[in-house]
Amino acid sequence: MALVLYGSTISYFTGKLEAALRYKEIAYRLEPMRSQAQRGLIPQATGVFQMPALQLADGRWLTDSTLILQWLDEAYPSYPLLPQDPVLRFVSILLEDYADEWLWRPAMHYRWHYAPDAARLSRHISQELLSDMPGPLWLKQFFVRQRQRRLFTVGDGVNAHTHAHVEGIYLNTLAALEAIFAARPFMLGERPSLVDIGFFGPMFRHFSQDPTPAALMHARAPHTQAWVARMWASRGSQMQGDLVQALPQDFASLLRDVSQAYLPYLLANAQAVAQGHQRFDVTLQGCAYRQVRTSRYRLLCLEMLQHQFAALSTAERADLDAVLPDSGISAVLRAHLSLRSGVNVATHSAFAPGLPMLGL
Repeated sequence: MALVLYGSTISYFTGKLEAALRYKEIAYRLEPMRSQAQRGLIPQATGVFQMPALQLADGRWLTDSTLILQWLDEAYPSYPLLPQDPVLRFVSILLEDYADEWLWRPAMHYRWHYAPDAARLSRHISQELLSDMPGPLWLKQFFVRQRQRRLFTVGDGVNAHTHAHVEGIYLNTLAALEAIFAARPFMLGERPSLVDIGFFGPMFRHFSQDPTPAALMHARAPHTQAWVARMWASRGSQMQGDLVQALPQDFASLLRDVSQAYLPYLLANAQAVAQGHQRFDVTLQGCAYRQVRTSRYRLLCLEMLQHQFAALSTAERADLDAVLPDSGISAVLRAHLSLRSGVNVATHSAFAPGLPMLGL
């Protein structure tokens, strides 16, 4: 029996999970997560109304794409996503989290700031996900645009003062990926791995399809554009070759952004949550963000990364330190947090009640 994936055909995290299911050759059926039809069903089953949700053939439900990927790799081990090497494994987990939570900002900015993108996507969402709600299409589109901007762009510290930095996140990532895919077909070698799946979410459903970032990808990153198609077509049974044996040097640019921007953001968010703030200010790579929304989920993300880092042996942490571009990553991963999310990260799984990404 096929699994049922509740999501959307233009969803960041739905596309990410679809790529993993397709690569692992796990039969699934995609169902639109319509607001009215699943408003009671999914929160009751998973603890949160958040896209996507996965229902197994035996009726059990899973939530949180990162945790679902970990579960899938254990339940369907034939075509593994996680590298065996501890350093590559941890860097993959770190970059998957970065792709999920930090590339989200430019992905939402491009989608809702530029008029052609906002018009196209508000129409798509209205027709796919709000079809069972009363009202004319133009009104639904207006509602969608206003909601998304209020929650995810102008309402979350993205404004005229930060646009250049937000767009730079995408452009720098695109340049880093282009160098990687000019050298090899997938991020860590001859077949997809967890880090490919992580970057595929934003690169597939947002950056390669939304008009403005897609034009940039087409002009600047043909190897990355080809990788997007290659990932969507990848099947485990057709893959030959293996992963690299050591962390490639061309990961340095991505890891610098993790060190200089993403992890400092996570740490500032954790401190703001601990102080009971709903919003906080933070300066990242010289760009001042004001009134950024706090997120208890992203506090959990930092805890889980620290837990994975602490699980490495002393020798493995030394090996990791030796290949990281600077010490900023290890410093944040070793930092003391004055407040915990309340989730037991050692036992937290895709079957546990979910947390909304931004606490909304």
